[in-house]
Amino acid sequence: MSVILSGCSVYSFTGTNIDPSVKTMSIATFQNNSSNGPSALSQQFTEDFKDYFQRNTPLKIQQRDGDLQIEGQIIAYDFAPAAIQREGNVDQAGVNRLTIQVRVKFINTKDDTQSFEQTFQSNGDFPASQSIVAINSDPSSIRRITTNIITDVFNKSVANW
Repeated sequence: MSVILSGCSVYSFTGTNIDPSVKTMSIATFQNNSSNGPSALSQQFTEDFKDYFQRNTPLKIQQRDGDLQIEGQIIAYDFAPAAIQREGNVDQAGVNRLTIQVRVKFINTKDDTQSFEQTFQSNGDFPASQSIVAINSDPSSIRRITTNIITDVFNKSVANW
């Protein structure tokens, strides 16, 4: 019995669906246009983005003009009470939520029908006792949230989910 596979894309075990003619990718630095967030957020997010795509695709990352291009900006970094609890006569936060929104523009130079511009959002809950200063100084706390955004962009751009 023989099996014939045809089509113009290749599926891999990492879940990507990338046309074989696509060889390179460029990811521009995501500027932090929110009014908040740690100073290193822009650089950390961009490097995590590049690392994720390098680990999960065969694409070569280049400075600019890749076959696939990603650019964008961090547009919101909001920290607010998420679960109000009443203790005696006082309302106080039981949990605080950090929400990050990122506007992403994805360009597929080989197939423009795959290109998109979209806002992605994720959040994480933290104990009320943990301040935003403590969260901002702990890259792993923020990385939990930004990894969700990166995964969502990955799925939309090269996994076609």
